[in-house]
Amino acid sequence: MKTLLQINIVVNSGSTGRIAEDIGKSAINNGWTSYIAYGRGAGKSQSNLIKIGTDIDIYIHVVRTRLLDQHALGSYIATLDLIKQIKSVKPDIIQLHNIHGYYINIELLFSFLATSNIPIIWTFHDCWPMTGHCAHFDYICCEKWKSSCFKCPQIESYPQSLFVDRSKKNHELKKYLFNSIENMTIVTVSNWLGNIVKQSFLSKYPIQVINNGIDLSVFKQRNCIHLSEKFNLKGKFVILGVANPWSKRKGLYDFIELSKHLDFNFKIILVGLTMKQMKLLPENIIGISKTNNIQELAEFYSCADIFLNPTWEDNFPTTNLESLACGTPVTTYKTGGSFESLSPETGFVVEKGDIQGLVSTINIVKLKGKNSYSIACRERAENLYNKNNRYLEYISLYDRILREKTTK
Repeated sequence: MKTLLQINIVVNSGSTGRIAEDIGKSAINNGWTSYIAYGRGAGKSQSNLIKIGTDIDIYIHVVRTRLLDQHALGSYIATLDLIKQIKSVKPDIIQLHNIHGYYINIELLFSFLATSNIPIIWTFHDCWPMTGHCAHFDYICCEKWKSSCFKCPQIESYPQSLFVDRSKKNHELKKYLFNSIENMTIVTVSNWLGNIVKQSFLSKYPIQVINNGIDLSVFKQRNCIHLSEKFNLKGKFVILGVANPWSKRKGLYDFIELSKHLDFNFKIILVGLTMKQMKLLPENIIGISKTNNIQELAEFYSCADIFLNPTWEDNFPTTNLESLACGTPVTTYKTGGSFESLSPETGFVVEKGDIQGLVSTINIVKLKGKNSYSIACRERAENLYNKNNRYLEYISLYDRILREKTTK
């Protein structure tokens, strides 16, 4: 029986954790044994789980990042233990996801991978593998990553460093380590990120785009009468935003500005806010804390007339897909791969920061009615973003790589 081992910061929690879990399920359903090694945050899983390090390891790694800008260079003992377990499991394929997050040492890990003769698949969910520091650079239009990072303008952003800027050394080290693997395939979840990889120091590797998928049995049009009654939404045009976490980059302040341009007939609901952020909201915005109840989340999508995603930098947000599956049209900024999931029949794309553009799309949907878009939205989700189909692409990729390995 073939064995898959995935490595990610979380399991069955958050977007990347759910993706890793669903890939593991697809592997199991196709006769593989599945393992997921993780740093923290494990939900219930069908895969065999391997915990990497302890809470103390993570805390020390955070301190090292904050003081020395040595992110992904801590967790020495934790990574040695992981390598021992990888040798014990003897996987046929190793799939990496987010290896940043204060839980793994990339020098140790890639030194091992380079000599292991195990095919590597690395799914990029952000841009961290190609930069000297940040996970996203689109917001500030930085292009230093194309040649050499230095004097990072986002040194205080995740993974935050308070005093030291090691971005140049980090960029050089990543270039050396990440190019040391002989048999590696990079998977990106959007065409946009695939094009970014082609411009980076990782351009020598084969790149395959596999879009994220969602559970269409959960994300579907649902009865939301109780939400309407709970939040007094009857007769209101409901605008929904979902993020975890919310930030300026995710468009929180765009929603606050948008609220100034809407009258009493409109109501904005934002899901995923902290208590501190809720205190910033005007009266016509309803703030909801983070929910791990995906059925409830689907009810919010179903209750909305339009889903707004004014993100300033993103890869391929699953929130857009979830909204489409629930029959709710989407408006997003023209940024990253966020707009790749939309068609003219299912949503709108406006330029970053164009609040009047957001207002215009809201008014169009209000005039035509949500029902004018719902069938097309659901059909697009069914045709393109069914997770059962998307994650089978990984199984096909594994099989092809193993066939190629045996013929070499």
